[in-house]
Amino acid sequence: MKPAVIREVKSMSMSCDRVGNLLLVKFTNRGARDLCIYVPAFIVFWLLRHLPASQDPNLAPPPPASPITQQDWDNPYTPRAQYVQCKELRGAIRMTFVLDSKEDLTVVLDRSNVELMRQIMIMYTKDLIDLDAQ
Repeated sequence: MKPAVIREVKSMSMSCDRVGNLLLVKFTNRGARDLCIYVPAFIVFWLLRHLPASQDPNLAPPPPASPITQQDWDNPYTPRAQYVQCKELRGAIRMTFVLDSKEDLTVVLDRSNVELMRQIMIMYTKDLIDLDAQ
């Protein structure tokens, strides 16, 4: 098993593909370069069912993230998440993405980034296909 790369996320941006079966997620990390991964729709819907919504009305938004460009979409080396494992920590969530072509990626998201991720994914639910919907 390959060791996971661990990154503390400063902010993130997301974009949906035209077909509606995955998101491109670009993590802006503290002390490291940006990382992009493809997250399939089934993972997005699973995360939406399991990520806690923030109840803090004073939660400050994270700093602006690097924008997603066409070059990010066209990069042939961007890995695809096969599944994700989450662990709730005090004031943060650790997410380990098992990737198809690179070592696993572990990101630590503070409460503001968890809420940002949740809100962006909710925004894209109308564009994504939920194959598990009943």
